[in-house]
Amino acid sequence: MSNFYKYFKENMSALGLPAPESLFGTVQTTVGTVTVLLGLIDKFGTRVTVAELIGAGTKLEKLGVVAACSAAFYAEAVIGSLAVATGRCLGNGTSLGDILVLAAKWGFRRPWLAALLHRLPGVYDPGVTSRKYYKHQEAVR
Repeated sequence: MSNFYKYFKENMSALGLPAPESLFGTVQTTVGTVTVLLGLIDKFGTRVTVAELIGAGTKLEKLGVVAACSAAFYAEAVIGSLAVATGRCLGNGTSLGDILVLAAKWGFRRPWLAALLHRLPGVYDPGVTSRKYYKHQEAVR
């Protein structure tokens, strides 16, 4: 999947979110980063912010630019972008069903994930025009 990071970063950038290559450069590092994020969300709850996770001594310092965003929103965006990038590398599109199957496959399934993805389809659908404002919407939620 030589274009994975290119597609991943493109989707994250369209959402106005950072995607440091050191955390998301390959499928494997992305899966590892999501696993860490979800573990912290499981521990601290879906309302924890990225800033609070950074303050908890995690290795997510490079995400400081989205510190006000909820960690659940950021994790959702990463999972959606992971699905989009792998879908594009494999030559097919990405639907909500594709993301939920991928989430189950990699152990990312959480009770709150489907509802968030349903509420914010622009995370995985580039046709949603308001997706660039999601970051701001989630920062004040």
